[in-house]
Amino acid sequence: MMNKLQSDKSLGEVHASVDVSKHTNRWKKVLAFFGPAYLVSVGYMDPGNWATDLAGGSKFGYALLWVLLMSNIMALLLQSLSARLGIVRGRDLAQANRETYPKGVNFVLYILAEIAIAATDLAEVLGMAIGIHLLTGLPLIWGVGITVFDTFLLLMLQRLGIRKMEAFIIGLVAVVGISFLVQIILAKPVAGEVVKGFIPTFPNNEALYIAIGIIGATVMPHNLYLHSALVQTRKINKTTPGIKQALKWSFVDAAIALNVAFLVNAAILVLAAAVFFKNGLGVAEIGEAHRLLEGMLGSKLAPVLFAVALIAAGQSSTITGTLAGQIVMEGYLRLRINPWMRRLLTRLLAIIPAIIVIGIFGEQEVDSLLIFSQVVLSMQLGFAVIPLIHFVSDKKTMGQFAIKPIVQVAAWLIASVLVYLNIKMVLAEAGNVFTADGSIVWKMVIIAGGLFFLGLLAYITFYPIMARRKPASSIEMHPEITPLHLPDTPAYKKIAVAMEFGEHDNQLVAHAIGQGKTDTAYILIHIVESASARMLGLESDDFETRNDEERMQFYVQQLQEKGFNASGHLGFRNRSKEIVRIVKEQEADMLVIGAHRHTGIKDWLYGETINSVRHELNIPVLVVNVGPRSDHDKK
Repeated sequence: MMNKLQSDKSLGEVHASVDVSKHTNRWKKVLAFFGPAYLVSVGYMDPGNWATDLAGGSKFGYALLWVLLMSNIMALLLQSLSARLGIVRGRDLAQANRETYPKGVNFVLYILAEIAIAATDLAEVLGMAIGIHLLTGLPLIWGVGITVFDTFLLLMLQRLGIRKMEAFIIGLVAVVGISFLVQIILAKPVAGEVVKGFIPTFPNNEALYIAIGIIGATVMPHNLYLHSALVQTRKINKTTPGIKQALKWSFVDAAIALNVAFLVNAAILVLAAAVFFKNGLGVAEIGEAHRLLEGMLGSKLAPVLFAVALIAAGQSSTITGTLAGQIVMEGYLRLRINPWMRRLLTRLLAIIPAIIVIGIFGEQEVDSLLIFSQVVLSMQLGFAVIPLIHFVSDKKTMGQFAIKPIVQVAAWLIASVLVYLNIKMVLAEAGNVFTADGSIVWKMVIIAGGLFFLGLLAYITFYPIMARRKPASSIEMHPEITPLHLPDTPAYKKIAVAMEFGEHDNQLVAHAIGQGKTDTAYILIHIVESASARMLGLESDDFETRNDEERMQFYVQQLQEKGFNASGHLGFRNRSKEIVRIVKEQEADMLVIGAHRHTGIKDWLYGETINSVRHELNIPVLVVNVGPRSDHDKK
């Protein structure tokens, strides 16, 4: 079900799977770079955008078009920085965070990233369910349930490879774009009025709330994680010219894809303004918009295209949301879950609140939930944007590819705008709570949450600067030197080795042999971790158990052929208890075990049990750091 990653390659199953260097034809090489940004762009036109765009257009006409344009410019700069991080450093944003910030902070950042992904998936679930309802008439709660089954579509696409997945997504984006192009032609907006919408203005506080929702729906935190990983699916020449070429074409890819997304969002807002605002209808609900389109545009085709585009948008963005979840989990925790399990968990986190809201408040509150999900996304932006700017500005890790001062100023200005808008919105909402009669407990919770929010923002902003400037600690000399009294050097007769059955087994065995003598016996231990093994123990006979038995026999035979006294033992169910049991049964006087440089909450999540094992044993335990050293470790 889940296991630790044995390498730090982002999206390992498709990492460097598209070789752009093999193409001699210029255009084929250029086209080989195109694709990652289109997967990213679907997050900029998902159903969450529809709710905020419809609300903005129907209530304030074209007045918030400038917010969409500003958001698109922000998105283009931030996505290009995300791609730069992946291309130059070969790290996605989650991995870079893991290597920079302390473990506790990283865990909080991981939780916030997962909340952002859950909010994204919530919008996708609701959007698809609404689309299915509008097209077929099925109850909304049934549509929510049906969205579970898109798990299998994602698995199929993953097996076909990244290029097939990109082609599928581009096809869905085309469906959305063509649908709205037809609807805009039918709506016939006045060009002069549309142009006025690009003049910055906020009609009132409600417009600010919707504007923040638009920014949250447009500049999405999970897309920054996603893009930094997807660009690594391209195998490039890691030379200065090769990196420059990759940066150039990834920017072009992002510019085209995000402008397509901007046009789709603008089309939704313009459609709402031209059809609903002009007729004095403040339509914020997707279902109501669908119902009114036929009568106002005089075409039965318009509502059908609207529903089809909604389903296509939801389906395309749900795929990229799952990929982002995989990147976040693997990057922060170095933990990989089976793809179907990851997809199912992500989908359930979105379905459960959707079902609760529909069940308690009814279908009329679904659109409010959509807008709320986008505001939640917007509040997470600072925690993704600020570290990203730090990473791509660092000349020590980025070298000549660190962003120039003028780009840094622009990036920090964007981050400041995002943080300011979020703080202003939070203060406004908190003010409503404090002016109303209510429990003092909730008010204290809001104050504590706000202080934590601001404190964490300040910490992630200043920590990388302080870490770079932190001087090396001085060496404290002891006042006295006392002679060493060495006991007899121990000789180990039986050395147990906790095998991983991975790429680090050679290291573990080599360290064990280094501690032994010619007559030492080596006891190889491996714990089978399949679902069947956990349930049935010794009675397990699944594929993984048989495979592990064969591998153990192979290792033992190899050591015996080299003249070593070796035996192999498999354990089942609880990892730490089984290692301790086998070590004691075999009367080993030393244990060699591998570590991947994680402790605390990660140790619990990974199932690693070094501390549990060594506390249960009264023999020496040699812990071998087998994980690759990060750039941060080497400093």
